[in-house]
Amino acid sequence: EVQLQASGGGLVQTGGSLRLSCAASGFTFDDFAIGWFRQAPGKEREGILCIVNADGTTYCADSVKGRFTASSDKAKNTVYLQINSLKPEDTAVYYCAAVYWAKYYSSPDAWRTGNGMDFWGKGTQVTVSS
Repeated sequence: EVQLQASGGGLVQTGGSLRLSCAASGFTFDDFAIGWFRQAPGKEREGILCIVNADGTTYCADSVKGRFTASSDKAKNTVYLQINSLKPEDTAVYYCAAVYWAKYYSSPDAWRTGNGMDFWGKGTQVTVSS
């Protein structure tokens, strides 16, 4: 059974940091890129925040670059999202999702929008207090 388990969310103050984890199981970790998305209360899901490809290369959207960093630990089949300088507007449910490596290269819109991800995990709540 494919599982993507996001964890590490919580309540933090403005300016704080969090490291979210996404533990993957049930599929070959090296065959997929794993990305992070978020959905704020009352809003639609945003496009990609950051994504880590199977070869370790990462991409983060310009809107979060500099504050968000993605990384992976292949030994643990886990992808991380480090979020620094948290702002109240970062309050959202954060989701991780996986896209097959071939689609990662052939259809970048699939992961940039999130509409073409192959697997989704349940989210983890991040709340930033002002």
